[in-house]
Amino acid sequence: MKIGVLGNGNVGGSLANLAETGGHWVCVGSRSGDVSLADAASHGDSVILAGQYHVESDVLTPLVDVLEEKILVDATNPLNDDWSPLLLGQETSAAEEIAKLMPGVRVVKAFNTIFADVMDKKQQDRDGHKSTSFVAGDDPHAVAIVADLADSMGFAPVSVAKLSAARYLEAMAHLNIELAVGQGGGTDAAFLYHRGAS
Repeated sequence: MKIGVLGNGNVGGSLANLAETGGHWVCVGSRSGDVSLADAASHGDSVILAGQYHVESDVLTPLVDVLEEKILVDATNPLNDDWSPLLLGQETSAAEEIAKLMPGVRVVKAFNTIFADVMDKKQQDRDGHKSTSFVAGDDPHAVAIVADLADSMGFAPVSVAKLSAARYLEAMAHLNIELAVGQGGGTDAAFLYHRGAS
């Protein structure tokens, strides 16, 4: 699959490396690098948004036409500069706000509950279990594609059939950050979602 990555920071670079290792053709774009955001967006069948949420309206608005009918994987979290939660209210999420901004684009929330330090082959195995990647969206086909992408990258995907579940996933990320940064637990931490045998 062709994957575009918007953002070449820790998260964007790590996800790009895992996607390449998973056999995908990856193009990473940034606002200041050799490859533009528009080039990366044009390249990808699926495009991963891996920048800072509070600047995404500036990043995405020029790309509305390029991204139309593509899958936009929102890996962002609403955060202030000090990593504290940027509260959007109980009835929305960063992913839902991005979907409003990008009509005609299939927005899927994924990878936002995973620290960049865990986006590494050596860190994905947690005592015999893969790190969980939650995948949430309103389009079942898009969710399935992103779940397959997450699996190929070495994660254990768990699909959620509604984009509004991004509210819970972003809250989980806020909790993860509080434990890791606010309370000094460190960013070598991952969620493991385990279903018992039925």
